[in-house]
Amino acid sequence: MTRMKLHKITPNLWFDSQAEEAANFYTSIFHDSKIGRIARYGPESRGVEGTVMTVEFQLEGQSFVALNGGPHFKFNEAISFIVHCDDQAELDYYWDKLSEGGDEKAQVCGWLKDPFGVSWQIIPSHLTEMICDPDPARAGRVMQAILQTKKKIDIKALHQAYDN
Repeated sequence: MTRMKLHKITPNLWFDSQAEEAANFYTSIFHDSKIGRIARYGPESRGVEGTVMTVEFQLEGQSFVALNGGPHFKFNEAISFIVHCDDQAELDYYWDKLSEGGDEKAQVCGWLKDPFGVSWQIIPSHLTEMICDPDPARAGRVMQAILQTKKKIDIKALHQAYDN
């Protein structure tokens, strides 16, 4: 059992019963990641005694908790995790890994849903700089390129729009 330093704010992800499976999935994708403590339901709890209640895990130094809370709540696009990528190869890697088994209909403009229904934005690290450029024409061309993106972002196409 690994005890991890918890951050001031830790995202808590509510799963029906796949918390451990999800934590293992995410830690298999992100290079600097690990599973921490796993708490199990006891005889006094609402869950099935002995089954996983929570899993602490880290992805790239960010702490998370996955909770098996039952089928009461589902993930939606109102919350997403952004993965900043330095180049197309890294963007492709995270896109391919996180989208595998996910909802293909939810793949648009760099957004995807993983197999657990969690939304992710897989974007170039410098995207914010491009869309916040003081030249409104440059920023506008980049936004247009993003809005025309069918699924994952093509960094070369964004640079072409930016430099045009």
